[in-house]
Amino acid sequence: MSSTPVPPHGQPSLHAVQVLGGGSSGSGVHVRSLSAGLVARGLRVTVCGPWSAERGYGFTQAGARFTGLDALTDAGSVASLRTAVCGAALVHAHGLRPGLLAAVALRGRKVPLVVTWHTRVDIEGARAGLVRLMERRVARTAAIVLGASSDLVDRARARGARDARLAPVAVPAPRWAPESGDGRRQKARAELGVMGRPLLVTAGRLEAVAGHGPLLDAARRWRGLDPRPLLVVAGEGPDRAVLQGRIDTEGLPVRLLGRHDDLPGLLAAADVAVLSSRWEARSLLAQEALHAGVPLVATAVGGVPELVGDAAELVPYGDPEALAGAVAGLLADPARRVELAAAGRARTACWPTEDDTVAHVLSIYDELVQTFIRERVDGPGR
Repeated sequence: MSSTPVPPHGQPSLHAVQVLGGGSSGSGVHVRSLSAGLVARGLRVTVCGPWSAERGYGFTQAGARFTGLDALTDAGSVASLRTAVCGAALVHAHGLRPGLLAAVALRGRKVPLVVTWHTRVDIEGARAGLVRLMERRVARTAAIVLGASSDLVDRARARGARDARLAPVAVPAPRWAPESGDGRRQKARAELGVMGRPLLVTAGRLEAVAGHGPLLDAARRWRGLDPRPLLVVAGEGPDRAVLQGRIDTEGLPVRLLGRHDDLPGLLAAADVAVLSSRWEARSLLAQEALHAGVPLVATAVGGVPELVGDAAELVPYGDPEALAGAVAGLLADPARRVELAAAGRARTACWPTEDDTVAHVLSIYDELVQTFIRERVDGPGR
């Protein structure tokens, strides 16, 4: 546990500001969990981000204050953020754009900045250079950059981070009782209209990096299976119309569910979970699937192999044949599915818990605050 003390009665508690973008579900879940843990340990927490994030994750219900950053311009968001960080002991931004907003808002103020990189921005062409510049600015401004996977830590160091560390992000464990599992499964399958056929589940934004193109190629191959599995896709994004067009034109056994707020409940109905991404750090879907004991087929990219170990079937990215074959193999082999389910639950026992994650972040906050106090008293470098 961190040495960061809870202040004596009558003294102000340490104020930590969390900055969140519109970002991934993984970062939103993490900030919600982190905020609750920090508040429980006596810190004052302010979360700054779009109001849609507050509506989706309920930071105020976790005991944090919330400041909306829904200004029409970045300058407006920076102004709101500068007001929110007044009196803060430190600022912790989650993601590249929130990190950049925080870096600008803190200019001229001696407040340490922590930035967690939950994912990377994959952009090709002229804008790729701009992303590199943003990454360099954030990496060099932050006192510490935390990476959710080893390759993100390496990326931060390559961009000039003074201090980059691995900080795995815990996902909350499923909150339903094991004995209610069968009933929950049957109810979820009935609601989806999936009876007497296998159910495959994936989740994520409908955009190129999620690898939905190769996934639909694999689904075309599943049409020949008997019974034919149904793939449901939870998530929204800019590629929805293109994907739906392919599904309709090719008669694919795929259903786009749109935004779905209960991924654990959806996984409770699944026979196999599928992760087809071009890149992932610490995939929320993979963590939820292994927690729930759902066999997982995933692309061997980014931080996925170090996350799941041998508790999932791994395939190369962009290989529909391998993806379709791995899924079909699991559907035809109940014993292997049981084996993977057990391996997944065993793997999750080795992951950091929410408490572990909060304690780790607290230790970093303590380190930064103590360093700031020493430098204020003795001067930098002494």
